[in-house]
Amino acid sequence: MTLLLAVLGAVLCSWTASSEVVPQADFDPQAMAGKWYLVGFATNAQWFVNRRDSMKVGTAMFTPTADGDLDLSYASLNSDGSCWRLNNLAKKTDTPGKFTYTSDRWGNENDMRMVDVKYDEYAIIHTIKTKSGVLTVVNKLYGRSMDLSAELLEKFRQFSLETGVLPENIAFLPRNAECPAA
Repeated sequence: MTLLLAVLGAVLCSWTASSEVVPQADFDPQAMAGKWYLVGFATNAQWFVNRRDSMKVGTAMFTPTADGDLDLSYASLNSDGSCWRLNNLAKKTDTPGKFTYTSDRWGNENDMRMVDVKYDEYAIIHTIKTKSGVLTVVNKLYGRSMDLSAELLEKFRQFSLETGVLPENIAFLPRNAECPAA
């Protein structure tokens, strides 16, 4: 019973912390446009715990639409030379820097918040994924290059801890070649 209460308390704290994460007030989707490298990834999701050792840097293309939405295209080169790709259209909300989308691949609802962005250097993005009533927090650190400063890596690590991610579930991904254009 004590373990159940401890787990429930951790989940509630994580959910509460995540619901309070505020997007960057002056977020500019146009300035976000272009190629980014996924350098850091943090989540307590079981799939990540099982696969984190095989994950490497991937690329993301953020393309703003005329309506203010963001077209998201991800690609990561697998060890066998094939590419893993994922596309989503994130719809803007009434809150600048907050977007929502449903993943066709995974069937989850996503509440994505652009938390801290310096458009020529890095972006910290916080997403709350919901599937079958279960909430999962995913934090991502993107860079305009694969090389980010130790201070930025630590900033991401601290942010992830504050949003309930366990220290062992915060990963800085090893370098990787890029997928060819699709």
